[in-house]
Amino acid sequence: MPRVVHFEIHADDPDRAAGFYSGLFDWRIDKWDGPVDYRLVTTGPDTERGINGGIVARHGPRPVEGQAVNAYVCTVEVPDLDDRLAKAATLGAELALAKMPVPGVGWLAYIKDTEGNILGLMQPDPSA
Repeated sequence: MPRVVHFEIHADDPDRAAGFYSGLFDWRIDKWDGPVDYRLVTTGPDTERGINGGIVARHGPRPVEGQAVNAYVCTVEVPDLDDRLAKAATLGAELALAKMPVPGVGWLAYIKDTEGNILGLMQPDPSA
């Protein structure tokens, strides 16, 4: 069965986006040495569950404020949602959807990154 193997973050300012994501999650972000201005995102060791991705300059308009999401939303598992929401705010993120329970799964919130993209944050907690 096909699986998602890579994600891509579109950014008005790829360097700013790289700083945001490395600051929020400690992801390693390296500029690709290929023919396109691209940053490779390593989210963790290959021995752990998850995928890696990239950051690329946005080609087209920025997401329109107040409109429905028209792209895939990635959700990142975090150990402490409140802590990560506070850290995201200090890095320039805006809260898009306040912390809410997903019964039997955990706590979920959505933020907007520095580029206007929606990002989910999930803290596992079966008692939520």
